[in-house]
Amino acid sequence: MTSRFDFFENMARMRRELDHILGAGGEAWSFPFSSVSFLPGRASRAYPLMNISEDKDNFYVDALAPGLATETLNVSVSGDQLVISGEKKPLPKSVKSEFLHRSERSAGQFSRSLTLSAPVEGERVEASYADGVLKVKLPKVEAAKPRQIQVALG
Repeated sequence: MTSRFDFFENMARMRRELDHILGAGGEAWSFPFSSVSFLPGRASRAYPLMNISEDKDNFYVDALAPGLATETLNVSVSGDQLVISGEKKPLPKSVKSEFLHRSERSAGQFSRSLTLSAPVEGERVEASYADGVLKVKLPKVEAAKPRQIQVALG
């Protein structure tokens, strides 16, 4: 008797086994988290986490990025592309490894790109960083702003 190899079923079985080994149980994990998101070198996730909104004149980006080395923080805009980059410094050397029980905070360089739905006026972009949150205000170009069309009657 021959058996048929089912790639997707085998991948699902492997995933269940890994979840069991890593203690995920039956919990559902979704983007940007997975059952191994916080294990160093095991999974990647988008950083910094962002909230993006807009009104008729501007886009607004709030990026959660605590612990940044502010001298490395860089925000650049080109057309409809926003790039945020920087570096998170590792724990200070004053923390002795024999007293460190767990380290879940990542460190190192990062870069995240975002494509906006319309181009922005790069020279008018405003950015501020306070309390671990980077706030960026991106004014839309005039052509991208909605305009009211007068409807002729009759």
